[in-house]
Amino acid sequence: MTARLGMHTLTGDRGLLFGGDYNPEQWPEEVWAEDAELMNAAGINLVTVGVFSWARLEPEPGARDFGWLDRVMDLMAGAGIAVDLATPTASPPPWLGHRWPATLPVDESGHRLWYGSRNQFCPSSPLYRERALAIVTDLADRYAGHPALALWHIGNEYGQFCHCDDSAAAFRAWLHGRYGDLDTLNEAWGTTFWSQRYSDWTEVITPRRAPYIINPTQQLDWQRFCSDALLACFRAERDVLRERTPDVPITTNFMGLFKPVDSWAWAAEEDIVSNDWYPEPGDPLSPARTALAHDLMRGLGQGRPWLLMEQSTSAVNWRPHNLPKPPGQLRLESLQALARGADGLCYFQWRASRFGAERFHAAMVPHAGPDTRLHAEVRAHGQELRKLASVAGQPVPARVAMVFDWTSWWALEERGRPSDRLNAADQLLAYYVPLWERGVSVDLVPPDADLSAYALVVVPNLFLVSDRDAAALTAYARGGGVLVVGPFSGVVDPNAHIRTGRFPAPLRAVLGASGEEWQPVAGEVRCRWAGGGEFTAHTWTELMTAEGAETVAEFSGGGPAVLRHRAGDGVAWYVATMPEPAALGEITARALADAGVRGALPDLPPGVEAVRRGEVLFLLNHGPEPASVPIPDAAEDLLTGAAAEGLVTLAPRAVAVLRPHG
Repeated sequence: MTARLGMHTLTGDRGLLFGGDYNPEQWPEEVWAEDAELMNAAGINLVTVGVFSWARLEPEPGARDFGWLDRVMDLMAGAGIAVDLATPTASPPPWLGHRWPATLPVDESGHRLWYGSRNQFCPSSPLYRERALAIVTDLADRYAGHPALALWHIGNEYGQFCHCDDSAAAFRAWLHGRYGDLDTLNEAWGTTFWSQRYSDWTEVITPRRAPYIINPTQQLDWQRFCSDALLACFRAERDVLRERTPDVPITTNFMGLFKPVDSWAWAAEEDIVSNDWYPEPGDPLSPARTALAHDLMRGLGQGRPWLLMEQSTSAVNWRPHNLPKPPGQLRLESLQALARGADGLCYFQWRASRFGAERFHAAMVPHAGPDTRLHAEVRAHGQELRKLASVAGQPVPARVAMVFDWTSWWALEERGRPSDRLNAADQLLAYYVPLWERGVSVDLVPPDADLSAYALVVVPNLFLVSDRDAAALTAYARGGGVLVVGPFSGVVDPNAHIRTGRFPAPLRAVLGASGEEWQPVAGEVRCRWAGGGEFTAHTWTELMTAEGAETVAEFSGGGPAVLRHRAGDGVAWYVATMPEPAALGEITARALADAGVRGALPDLPPGVEAVRRGEVLFLLNHGPEPASVPIPDAAEDLLTGAAAEGLVTLAPRAVAVLRPHG
């Protein structure tokens, strides 16, 4: 049996990967040799090539111009630099949309979106798929066996959708496969509401712009379909590549918690999980938000190492106000990804573009050239990564899991709900931050995951839950686990139909409590701890009744706000509001105590992140001031070679990578 391809396929003889997007077609060929020399000096060993090169490779329908790419591939091979070769299908040439406008996407108002930007394709267009597979096939045939080819990069940042007639036909076919007949579809969609019953399949369309709120189940199925339609494009290209280069791993780049595609479904279809991540320098929660995204990537790969495909050396260009990164920030963020399971650290892009929409986006070689502070920082970071080669392949052990589900996310945030101020991503981050602050490693998992390895499972919100998944959560707690469930969970079934009776109906027994009314609030509400003391909550409350659970905190007007229930051999918590951060931290601390889980180090200073990867302890100071961190055992800092014992002092944006002596 052939061993599974993965990051180890790339790092086995290269060590940690370091590089970025390389777009040589934007530059005269005399620049390319200098690029190779600078890459070698910076320790670059992987570059992504060809992401947006379709118009160059196929300048007119059926023509092929591979000569320039031959020379780039040969140059990289000669320099000892591996190539992550992209299929260029994310951005079709103008000739495709000009000659065949039906390949262009249509928005929900029926307006066709034109070329002149990128991503201008309909995922369900047969002609787009035909042309895309033709260029991918020729690309694979030409470069199979090339010494530079190390990884395939399919498409780019998938997330497109289209409401054209081709998409409507594909949507109907998808629905027919899901439901079988119109009676079943009508029942699932609840079409007796607002006289929406369908009598013929041809009446079913995509959820185009309508006078008022779209049927929520139709909208939910549409989001399921859109993710699946894009995944079908990915699979078609993957199968072409896999047939011709079975020993070359395949990836595509996710974008963290990106709503349009169900990353759980996608990750199972690729060899390596990759992510594009661009922290906001002015966001005080950015370090925790970034750690969450990294933990998600590790979770998508079921614990295997992953690839940070894109990050920025400094300012991006697509936010309204783009702050640069201070010295040391690019290194700090890169090593944070390494600490959380990445074995490859890459940037967008190698050389800053002189023209085009991203000409103000920072790069590894800025407009001012290589003799700059920024490029010197890039070179220094690339060189120091060689000292951390032993980290490659090491696991990030976690005894805590957080459940997150794209389908539930989609269903939760449809129009017509009690409040649009409770959303899935914010809830996830709110429950993640107190774990991050305590140095507790977390695995992100889907609701159908095997939870038996975890001492604590946190479910910040699971608005949509199946009977099977609810039963699994119940069995987990009754079997000795500690379960924490956030508000507005267990509300609807997989068809987005409300579960009638007291909520959260499928989790009522394990939580030992039930509710009768969701009660959003205009501002803050006061809550009282059972043992004394108060805290505030906001936005959301629920009228709850304890049914065997103890009331840990109650609303000032009466009624449980936080409940804890001894369920079988385990414990189940329910939080019926949105507590302030300190109070959610207290709930987290009590749940961790129930589970017997401790962080990497106790009593971390504010802003200091602690992560264990294998035997190595990463300490990262995201704060503005120096921080002193007690460590229990003598160690060696792999970055400096210095001994560390007792107390480690970190300057702002400094990192220590500690391997215990012996």
